[in-house]
Amino acid sequence: MQALTAAKHHALTTNQKWTIASTSAGFALENMDVMFLSFALSSIAATLKINGAQAGLISSITNLGMLVGGILFGIMGDRFGRVKTFSYTIFIFAFATAAMYWAQDITTIYILRFLAGIGAGGEYGVGITLIAENFDRDHIGTMTSVAAIGGQIGAILAAVCAAIMLPLFGWRELFLFGLIPVLLTYFIRRHVHESEEFLQVKQQQQTSAQKVSVLALFQTPQRTYQTLALMLMVIVQIAGYFGLMNWLPSIMQKRLGLSISGSSLWMIATIVGMSIGMMTFGKILDYFGPRRAFGIFLLASALSVFGITLAFNQITLLLAGAILGFFSNGMFGGYGAVISRLYPTAIRSTANNVIVNVGRAIGGFSSVVIGFLMDHYSLLVVMGFLSILYVISFLTMLSIPSFRHLGKINE
Repeated sequence: MQALTAAKHHALTTNQKWTIASTSAGFALENMDVMFLSFALSSIAATLKINGAQAGLISSITNLGMLVGGILFGIMGDRFGRVKTFSYTIFIFAFATAAMYWAQDITTIYILRFLAGIGAGGEYGVGITLIAENFDRDHIGTMTSVAAIGGQIGAILAAVCAAIMLPLFGWRELFLFGLIPVLLTYFIRRHVHESEEFLQVKQQQQTSAQKVSVLALFQTPQRTYQTLALMLMVIVQIAGYFGLMNWLPSIMQKRLGLSISGSSLWMIATIVGMSIGMMTFGKILDYFGPRRAFGIFLLASALSVFGITLAFNQITLLLAGAILGFFSNGMFGGYGAVISRLYPTAIRSTANNVIVNVGRAIGGFSSVVIGFLMDHYSLLVVMGFLSILYVISFLTMLSIPSFRHLGKINE
């Protein structure tokens, strides 16, 4: 009887199944669209005859769009509903990505990537909030991690599409795949529903005429510190990810004489490690609480970055990459779970989007810093820089008062 009751307690409702399926697929397709740019950048530069600085600015403008979209759609998600807003964000980044097919100059590309960034940046917080409000508190960490794994699957899909499409057709045709997410919006609007929690808060807001604002994230000194501290932690998270995925393959090509296919294999091993790490982190977060979960993974990340310096052949490199990916990016899904617990329902979507997209906008510049360190210092110094960042994030996490009182998610 107890086993039957437990099984019933853990069974997912139809709305929960559609919620996790839609958000996971949305994150996968969003990341796929964003990664298309990474694979097509050199081809775009050659076709349009632009220099390195102009090409590099494309990614920066995309990140800026994510920040704008995060703020805009975070507020819209809190005011008008998570489901509607989530589908709108998908429409925007899908059509902006597909429109790259017709781009004939760099100015058009800047505009389209800014629009794609707006949609992609708005999607994260709204999707995470949907999960947080449709699942029991003792499953939020696991479910946000499942959705985050969707993003990693999107990166693999982008790599496969690019490998097939770029040699056969070119970069323009590759971006037409950006229309695929439009199909997802049909299922979202048909099957995913707003949570009772949100509907109750929405009714209260209409009665009191309360307005949603980014300023609510800084309403009190304690909440201000909490918001800024979480931003710093996400900045470190994104900085580590960009450093890991953008630079280490080329570093290893030089250090161990690997071919491009060898470094691609390393990236796949690292992504697999990240995905396993996300699921593991989600379980630890749900069972032990965020303070222990982040503490373990941040300190392990600070140590595991040095494993790369010990690699002496392809096998040890794959192992080091998988371990580093496990710890360094395993935490990503946990931020949404924690932010959703720390901020009230009325500003939950805004909090998730603003905090994470500020982290994206600033943390993305880590590639510039790491490139500078690579030019002037040894690999050990580069890894030491990343290690220090994780230690800073660990100390910041310990200093957030609300983390001490949050306890276990399932309490």
